[in-house]
Amino acid sequence: MTTNDCPQILREFLSYHETIKGQSPKTVSEYYLDLRMFLRFMKLMRLELPYDTPLDSISIKDVDLEFLRNIHVTDVYDFLSYLANDRTTGESPSDSGIGAAARARKLSAIKSFFKYLTVRTKQLEENPVQDLEFPKLRKALPKYLTLEESSRLLQSVAGPNAKRDYAILMIFLSCGIRRSELVGLNITDIYEDRIRVVGKGNKERIVYMGSNCKQAIDDYLIERNKIELTDNRALFGSRNGNRISVTAVHRLVKKHLLDAGLDATQFSAHKLRHTAATLMLSGGVDVKTVQEVLGHEHLNTTEIYTHIENTELKIAAEANPISKLSK
Repeated sequence: MTTNDCPQILREFLSYHETIKGQSPKTVSEYYLDLRMFLRFMKLMRLELPYDTPLDSISIKDVDLEFLRNIHVTDVYDFLSYLANDRTTGESPSDSGIGAAARARKLSAIKSFFKYLTVRTKQLEENPVQDLEFPKLRKALPKYLTLEESSRLLQSVAGPNAKRDYAILMIFLSCGIRRSELVGLNITDIYEDRIRVVGKGNKERIVYMGSNCKQAIDDYLIERNKIELTDNRALFGSRNGNRISVTAVHRLVKKHLLDAGLDATQFSAHKLRHTAATLMLSGGVDVKTVQEVLGHEHLNTTEIYTHIENTELKIAAEANPISKLSK
């Protein structure tokens, strides 16, 4: 990520999140892109440029504290309205507007920026977005594989990288870790019955393995110890001799989903994380424990899975007298 087109005050904010908050490069990059778009839009409005002026053509290098001091909540409403109604996705000029989730992410970046300016560094006295509500999001239940489908997926693994791919799928389904966490695993992160995982915000956690998962990793390690990688600490490598990438993991999961006769358009590596959470809850694991396994900061993030496998709801359905009526 290059920030040559950034004003100094934005660079300092990004540096704060990278060095003090310990945010991942991906998170810092998203902050940069979202805030750059917001500041370009503010310049568009301040300079009274034609509304269809490409934002990419607008320089924000001269944005300073005085410019930011004059941003009000109504300006942010205008930006969110622009995103919802006029921002093109790039696929087609007729596809105007971006979804609520994308707008919420951009608003989150703006809120974080002004909190930094008012609370962390006290460069501004007033925060114009402090009480601004996020766009309402549709709460969709996560998609997941059933136990039978998970078994089909594992049984479908074949080919020259079978042991590696089987171990990767087993870690996803057994431990529920994120794709980025799996890519970052080193050989030294594997212990007798547990894995050391570095999650969001560089937070470490220990995730225990089931016996089948441990066996899959042990079988793979016999093969891995014969391979030299450019980063020889990496647990999983690619065919070009580097640490396996997020993209490569995405592709191999899709490949094996197709091989298992499953809908690869509906499932992904992240859906395998959903599957692990759902299977744990259906197996009787309490939601607080699942939260720790998944590395969720807030319990309500984990609680969405309780709406999928809920024994009480099943009992209630059977208790309804209508279920006992015969044809």
